[in-house]
This record gives sequence, C-alpha cells and structure tokens, in this order.
Amino acid sequence: MGMVVKNNISALNTLNTMNRNNNALSKSLEKVSSGMKINSAADDASGYAISEKMRVQIRSLDQANQNAQNGNKLLKTAEGAVSSTLDILKTLKEKVVNAANDTNTTADRQIIQDELNQAIDQINDNANVTFNGKTLVDGSMNKAIKTATTAAFTNQSLSTGTAVASTLTSLQDRNGNTLDIKSTDKIKVSFVQNGRTFTTEYSAGTSTLSEIFKNVTTQAGGSYGFGALANAASAIGVDATGTSVYTADGTSAITAVSQVRGIEQQVSGFSISVSGVDGNVKKSINAKLDNFTNTIKAQDKSNNNALSLQIGTSSNQSINVGLSDMRARALGLQGTDPTTGVVKNIDVTTKDNANVAINVLDTAITKVLSEQTKIGSVESRLEYTSANLTTASENVSAAESTIRDANMAKEMTEFTKNNILMQASQAMLAQANQSTQNVLSLLQ
Repeated sequence: MGMVVKNNISALNTLNTMNRNNNALSKSLEKVSSGMKINSAADDASGYAISEKMRVQIRSLDQANQNAQNGNKLLKTAEGAVSSTLDILKTLKEKVVNAANDTNTTADRQIIQDELNQAIDQINDNANVTFNGKTLVDGSMNKAIKTATTAAFTNQSLSTGTAVASTLTSLQDRNGNTLDIKSTDKIKVSFVQNGRTFTTEYSAGTSTLSEIFKNVTTQAGGSYGFGALANAASAIGVDATGTSVYTADGTSAITAVSQVRGIEQQVSGFSISVSGVDGNVKKSINAKLDNFTNTIKAQDKSNNNALSLQIGTSSNQSINVGLSDMRARALGLQGTDPTTGVVKNIDVTTKDNANVAINVLDTAITKVLSEQTKIGSVESRLEYTSANLTTASENVSAAESTIRDANMAKEMTEFTKNNILMQASQAMLAQANQSTQNVLSLLQ
C-alpha cells in the first residue's frame, strides 16, 4: 500500500481492534468483579429470566422458613405457659391430696386453700401470655366453635347392658361380675360447678343409676348439675366441631352430660363414693362405679381465630393452629356464682371437698396435657418444615448458581487474555500512528 496521510487505514484498523479488545476486557472485568457470568439480560436473555425466577423462589423459600421459625417461637411461648400451668397443677394435686387427709386441722386446710387461691391466680396469669401483642392461651386463638359444648362424663367400666333404670344393687362390671352394692350402703355423689362443691348422700335402697345424677342435681338447686344420663351406647356426644364422639373400644357405655353448655357453668370433678354400714369406703366398687371420665370438655362458642402460619411459597400453604382456653375457669378450677356474681375457686377446706377437688385437678391435668401434646406436635412439624425449606432453598440456589455464577478460573484466564490483547492493541496503534510520521521527511 502506498504511503498516504488522508486515511491512516492501518491506524483505523488497529483502533477498531483495540476498541473490541477494550469491550471484551470490560466485560471480563465485570464478570470477575461481580462473580457472575450473566450480569444483565443482554448477556443471556433466557438465562437471565430463569435466574431471576429462581431468585424470587429462593427469597420466598427463605421467608417461608423464617415464618416457620417465628411460628415455632410463638408456639414455644405458648408451650412455656402451658408447661408452667401443668407444673402448678401437679403441685396443687399434691396439696389437695394432703388436704384430704384428716391429720390436718381446719386451720391447716385454710392455709392450703390460700396457697391454692394464689396458684389459680398464677394459672390465669399464664393464660394471658403474649407474643408480639397476641394473647395466646386465653381462648382467643381457638378454632371456630359453632355451638357451645357440654361436659360429658363416660363410664366404660360398667357392663354394656347397664341402663339408666338399672338399680344400684344390680350393677355389674364389664366382665359380668356384680359390684355387690347392698341396699344398706351409703352413696355419696359430688361435683364442682362455679367453684362450689355440691354433695348429696343417701342409702342405695332400690335407687337406680339415673337417680344418682338426679339427686345431686336436685341438691344443686335443679338449675345446674346433670341434664341427662344416657342409656348404654357407644356414642358419647357431640364435640365442639359438631363431630360425634364414640367410646375408645366402640362398645356401649353410660354417659352423663352437664345441663349447661359452655365453660361458664361446666360440671367438673364428678365423683361417686360407696360406703358400707361400717362407714368404710368400698374401694373395689368405687373403682368401677366412680370411673366416669371427662370425655368431652365444655367449650364456649367462638369465631375462627386460629393462628394461620404461612409455611410455603404458594397461596394458603399454611398450618392452622387453634390454642385452647387454659384459664382456671376453663379448667374447672374457678367459676362465678350465678346468684351473687362472686368468683369462687374450688374449695379444700373440708375433707369431702378436698376429695372432690382431687378429681377436678385430675380432669384439669388431662386437659392441659392434651393442649401441651397438641402444641408440641405442631412444633415438631414446624421443625421438619423449616429443615425442608432450608434444603429446598439450598438446592434452588445451587441450580441458580449453575446458570448465572461465573467460573472464576475461566474468567480470570479470559480477563488476562483480553488484558494482554488490549495492551498489544495499544502498542500496535502507536506503531501505526508512527508510520505516518515518515511522510514529513518527504516534505522537508
């Protein structure tokens, strides 16, 4: 090519090459500095879109994991309150058993009563425990209850052929053995309602099983107590969800139902005692006849305020948790006298009342243990959920990394190459520009 000055073609070609090398060097520098091979949609449109979708999924999974962990912390707070209540009830059971012993004086029992009153106040305080402003176990976080339920007590120790009209003297156990109740035996029936202990005592005579409940209800004024004694059947009653409840073994049993729905005037601590003419309690008979356990607990009608824990990335992928009422009133330890409006706690100032209180506490302990088990099972589920979400997030992150993250060894090699080319281009551009200087020698 001839020597010209109007168009320095060599320099222009070298300049274009240097610009291309500079662009390549800039991209290599961007990849090395960011650690990603795709920094914008221009680098790889489809890869960028897939990567961004994965990033949305990763952030959602991480938030769901955080939700699960926060939910677990909430439930641990609730469990702590319930566990404290259980510890109190265990202590109260010990105190009440002591109060039932006639080695105690009236003053001794009053001291135990004072302790019990303070403990019941603490149970109410436990029920008001909060998490982020939410009161947990006062019944406000319960699942929907369409209609208030009544307390039901079922006896599965008596013969399946037992009926409400069966006389006490003819009662048999599950194996067909007679209970051997004499007409001269004394029958004492007690229960607690609104913090008051109601007791009636009479001779067995020709009394029927239904009269046990009728007599104690009459003694309570007739407005409270038991509304019905059902003939032997496997159906116990209807729970708070409207579901029919049956006996554990599916066989017939005698069931007693409270007259009043809800917890306000629920019956608790129901007990029957049979004594001979000598005044001694017939333990073997009581073990069968007194075996009425609380099969359906009283609950108030409520809206669905169950906790909804969002533990997934999809709509409504959640766990609903209803926390039952753990106040002393709901546990049968406290009530309001309907005539005076005075709040009363269970009474242990007498031996007889203390014996009834033992059954009240047994029922309360069962309710608390059931709630503790429910909370614990959800906690366990949330731990598994959190672990699964962590694994899912890690797997998606690994997949996204494959698409978008740079191979640093490869990119450093590319960067070094482009840097060398850039420097070579600069040197060659200088050479190309130098060649035109030779024209000046011809003009001198």
